[in-house]
Amino acid sequence: SETTVVTIDVHAAKNLITSGHRYLDVRTAEEFRKGHVDIENILNIPYMFNTPEGRVKNPEFLELVSAKCSKDDHLLIGCQSGVRSLCASADLLKADYKHVTNMGGGFAAWVENGLSVKKPELDSSSDKAS
Repeated sequence: SETTVVTIDVHAAKNLITSGHRYLDVRTAEEFRKGHVDIENILNIPYMFNTPEGRVKNPEFLELVSAKCSKDDHLLIGCQSGVRSLCASADLLKADYKHVTNMGGGFAAWVENGLSVKKPELDSSSDKAS
């Protein structure tokens, strides 16, 4: 089966989003909370978790995606720099998702290109007491 991942740049990605692709952010929840692509219906399903031993793959990634997306959905996969999203895209293609596109450069490239970002509202009650 064909598992060649198609990677596009952030400007092409923005066009796909406006034409109805679902954006799946595969970064950790912590990364996502610090800021993400500013679009409606964004999904955040981590592909990796940060642990004291380093990053480990989320064993429930495909299960969580299947709960939110159908295999015929047009999915755009993004992470921080484009590495995790590439792996996640390959896994999704292997799992028979038919329309998967990887956003090259990830959220970092999105920000560098001045595209719209949603940052968390600064809420004093959520400040970590450090």
